[in-house]
Amino acid sequence: MFRFNHFNFNVLDLDKSLAFYREALGLQVVREKDGANADGPFKLVYLGDGESSFTLELTWLSSRKEPYDLGEGEFHLAFSVPDLEQARAKHAEMGCICFENPSMGIYFIEDPDGYWIEIVPEKK
Repeated sequence: MFRFNHFNFNVLDLDKSLAFYREALGLQVVREKDGANADGPFKLVYLGDGESSFTLELTWLSSRKEPYDLGEGEFHLAFSVPDLEQARAKHAEMGCICFENPSMGIYFIEDPDGYWIEIVPEKK
């Protein structure tokens, strides 16, 4: 049986991204890997929510200087939260809300590299 393991976002500024994910979503580093290839050093940092085994892998490539082409931005990662209004207030204060759909009871935040993250209420 296949199980979800991780999802990857490539990032330009690893420290800025780590700070964002820690503040916005409470994610913590669960493991790291340093390496090098023909293009130079790279670093993989896996973030976890402390509840599930699923991780978000942030990949930093030292040689990359220009923003990543995210295409039409039609993909996203989603997080559920027990108190949507409290989370929304925090994200509004951070200035990272990029789209809201009140009729569906959801909204999206945008990370420093332009990736969208959907915030949905926990199912009860």
